[in-house]
Amino acid sequence: MIKFLIKRLIKNSDNVKDPAVRRMYGTLCSSVGIGLNICLFAGKYLAGVLSGSIAIMADAFNNLSDAGSSLITLIGFKFAGMKPDAEHPFGHGRIEYISGLAVSAAIILMGVELAKSSVSKIISPSPVDMSMMSIAILAVSVCVKLYMCSYNRFVGKQIDSAAMKATAIDSLSDAVATSVVLLAMLVLNFTGLNVDGWCGAMVALFILYAGYSAAKDTLSPLLGQPPEEELISQIRDITLSHQEIVGIHDLVVHDYGPGRLMISLHGEVPGDGNIFELHDVIDQAEKELKDKLGCDAVIHMDPIATDDEEVNITRRSVAELCKDIHEDLSIHDFRMVKGPTHTNLIFDVVIPFALKLSDKEVTDEIRKRISQKWDNYYAVIEVDHSYVL
Repeated sequence: MIKFLIKRLIKNSDNVKDPAVRRMYGTLCSSVGIGLNICLFAGKYLAGVLSGSIAIMADAFNNLSDAGSSLITLIGFKFAGMKPDAEHPFGHGRIEYISGLAVSAAIILMGVELAKSSVSKIISPSPVDMSMMSIAILAVSVCVKLYMCSYNRFVGKQIDSAAMKATAIDSLSDAVATSVVLLAMLVLNFTGLNVDGWCGAMVALFILYAGYSAAKDTLSPLLGQPPEEELISQIRDITLSHQEIVGIHDLVVHDYGPGRLMISLHGEVPGDGNIFELHDVIDQAEKELKDKLGCDAVIHMDPIATDDEEVNITRRSVAELCKDIHEDLSIHDFRMVKGPTHTNLIFDVVIPFALKLSDKEVTDEIRKRISQKWDNYYAVIEVDHSYVL
């Protein structure tokens, strides 16, 4: 059904990079979610009243909170699509992440409340009446929630939305929760054992874990996570497709929400080239990154010696020394400045977060190995840290 609605209601639905299209996706899915969750709440509330089951009642109010979560997502997409202004020049895209975090908080809150009710039910169990209508309502609810999980996951991948992915996790947790409640009623019918409170506790634990998982996925982009390897490869391939750019380093990707990326990097160019021609190449690379990846790119031009064989050989030797310390250590901006008594090797070293040594320990080790290899070479090292995987 959702694919049919997408085709009928969203123009240019394949152009998911367009903020207006993304907003329409979010509005449609959130509106459908609100309607379905309200219907499920009404049905489960009736079943809970008729059966006296705390688990069913809790599950009903869980669906009501889901309708509220869908409303939060709807509002989040609306505000995330607002254009940049003087106070927010990078746009409002991160509101979508905040709405996803709010959905996660709602999931966790519901898990806590259900856990409290379940413990109370375990301590003081009360009779539960089972009816075919209650079973039918719960079975239909499971199917509806699985469908909601399916379409939210599909849309979440389609538009790369953390909020929609969190909603998909919420829907899956609801399907499992309702299945456990249904199982409790069947156990009561066939064995006479009242496990309503225990099943409610199991559901609460599952909901809490689902909320934690969703919160982690939405919190990471807010805190600042490294870009995906596919994006790094695309940036590298596009930039190095220009023959005059012989290398890149110091790549930083700033994520201001889906479709709002700022990229900065250093592009290495031959030091003996024409500066005006090279600047034109840099401009072309920035434009190509914007056209193909939809991001704003700033490339700093770094001149390097490409025709000095001694510099090239020494640079490769220093790079190998660094690799011997840690395979992910890399260098750039390498220069040799010769003097009457010694030669300075000036370069930057990129220290990965996986290397459990201090900056000073790394630079001291590099200097020691350079002095062991060359008597009159001294290392002048600037430390960088990688912001990509």
